[in-house]
Amino acid sequence: MSEPIVFSNAVIVTAEHQFRGYVVIHQGRIVEIGEGRAPEVGVDFGGDFLLPGLVELHTDHLEVHFMPRPKVEWPAVSAVLAHDAQVIGAGITTVFDALRVGNDYDDEKFGARMKKLAEAIAAAKGQALTRAEHFVHLRCEISCADVVEEMQPFLTDPQLKLVSVMDHTPGQRQFTDVLKWKTYYAGKRGATEAEMNERINRRRAIHAQFADANRRAIVDLCQSHGVTLASHDDATLEHVEEAVADGMHIAEFPTTVEAAAASHEAGLKVLMGAPNVVRGGSHSGNVSARALAEEGVLDVLSSDYVPTSLLMGAFALADVAAMGGLPGAIRLVSKNPADAAGLTDRGEIALGKRADLIRVDAASGQPVLRAAWREGRRVS
Repeated sequence: MSEPIVFSNAVIVTAEHQFRGYVVIHQGRIVEIGEGRAPEVGVDFGGDFLLPGLVELHTDHLEVHFMPRPKVEWPAVSAVLAHDAQVIGAGITTVFDALRVGNDYDDEKFGARMKKLAEAIAAAKGQALTRAEHFVHLRCEISCADVVEEMQPFLTDPQLKLVSVMDHTPGQRQFTDVLKWKTYYAGKRGATEAEMNERINRRRAIHAQFADANRRAIVDLCQSHGVTLASHDDATLEHVEEAVADGMHIAEFPTTVEAAAASHEAGLKVLMGAPNVVRGGSHSGNVSARALAEEGVLDVLSSDYVPTSLLMGAFALADVAAMGGLPGAIRLVSKNPADAAGLTDRGEIALGKRADLIRVDAASGQPVLRAAWREGRRVS
């Protein structure tokens, strides 16, 4: 890309402001930002929004493409490319693909499958097949006997940038209400009441035997390898204190206002699901993301299981006073997650930053992606 490209007549949303103007990009970077008429027409946005490319820290949507049906394993690189198409089509230019080890089901192992997916991500990136930039986020279920063994092969993978420490034991964290656990997993597995009760007892026994030691080992390994850590489903002040003591940087999906506020106060970036915003609440009956936004303790949104929810969720929160308008809402899906992950070269429209940019039309009342650029190259 030898010649500069001008995006003109756009509603530009920076990290702090919103204005009509233009942006000039050259060699993959933003080199000029101005208000009003551009020095030359370039690409006329016709009043559409020019936003930073979205940064997604936690999506397990790749698994949907890799295992589209029970016991069906799709070719891994094909699954990555199908996922990539949906991600970039949602305006996400940087994505952390969440791969799980020490899974939260019974009688299944996912470590080898997830390693195969990580290798497919690396292969697709190596051949320049992906349009978004992909990293790996490892989700470690501590109430599983072999989670430490399964996560260790990932520690030398340069794509690994984030590890979350999870515990989906019935009666814990996200599923403090055991009935919610039963409803969620019975729907997935079609189990009877007696089978669910037997699984609950077994899962609790495994948790009692392994969870504490597994958590300590995972935290120690990540700290020794310089991998960013995230807590998951913190519900109490004790959970937050534990996360702070373990050097966590991100608090994923806290289940109460109390835990979210304490995490935010302690400097952890509070991450909530954009589907929670779009649906108007948590599918598990926990605190709503909008309530945390109104309290001023929401830092990051994640699309979680619906890629298109990220852009929708940000626009939906723009009317929350504590957000500070659309610039503050867009920070939830761009600058804040990028900073939380240590990716300070992207996530905002600012001089010298990567030209990861998206064109969005919101004339219909719903944000619609019209185009996406990654490092100045059109990718959608």
